[in-house]
Parts: sequence; C-alpha cells; structure tokens
Amino acid sequence: MSKHSILVGLSFGLTSGVITTLGLMVGVSSAAGSRVAVIGAILTIAVADAFSDALGIHISEESENRHSAKEIWIATISTFLSKFFFALTFIVPVFLFSLENAILISVIWGLSILSAMSYILAKQQHISPWQVISEHLIIALVVIFSTHYIGLWISQAFSS
Repeated sequence: MSKHSILVGLSFGLTSGVITTLGLMVGVSSAAGSRVAVIGAILTIAVADAFSDALGIHISEESENRHSAKEIWIATISTFLSKFFFALTFIVPVFLFSLENAILISVIWGLSILSAMSYILAKQQHISPWQVISEHLIIALVVIFSTHYIGLWISQAFSS
C-alpha cells in the first residue's frame, strides 16, 4: 500500500471533515437553532461531501500523472473514509448535550484534531509546529466566525 496515498486521503479528509463540518454546524445552528437541522447537516456533510472530496482527490491525483491506478484509488478511498468518519464524530455531542454546548464541544474537538494533525505534519517536515498549527487554526477560526455571522444574518434576513 502506498503510504503517500493514505496520507493524502487522511490529511485531506480529516482537514475537510473538521473545517467543513464545523462551518456548517455553526452556520446552521446560528441560523436555525435547531438540533434536527444540525444533525441533518452533519449527516449530509458525512455522505455527500465525503463523496465529493473523494472524487476531487481522485481527479487531482489522476491529473498529476505520477500515480498508479492503485495509488489513486487508495487516496480516493482513504479520503472518503476519513472525511466520513471525522464528520460523523461531530454528531455525538449534538446527541449528548444542549445544542449550544454541543457546538462549543465540537469546536474544541475539531480544533484539537486539526492541531494534532498539524503538529504531526510539521514534525514530519521538520518545520516549526507552532507556525503550522497557528496558520491552520487561524483559517479554521475564520471559517467558524464567518459561518456564525452568516447564520445570524440568514436568521434575521429570512425570519418571518
């Protein structure tokens, strides 16, 4: 098995699973304040976006014209599985806690996963972990704050 292909799929799926799911959860929660809507959003991301990202990685790896068909499929499948799995982990707090607490727990969980992955990647590349972690957390926080305010705007603009 190609270690590169697994790493590509895992790192992309994890990052996308965390950032996309958190963004959607925060935005939907701010707009609708509905546990059912947030659960629906998480399940939608876990399935539809996992397939979309897997196809995106598949096509990207094909376009490089450097990988075997087996390596491309390993990257594709590992992207799908990691995105699917990591997106689904965010549903647990929504079932166990109030929506407000579930969002807070999910943000902490997501930023922790992203930090851990960033640390591992930085160490593998022999670069400063704090620079990489900071860069990735800033991007995630921009997504979280943006989707929160977009959700609030949607709530105000379209409420009856």
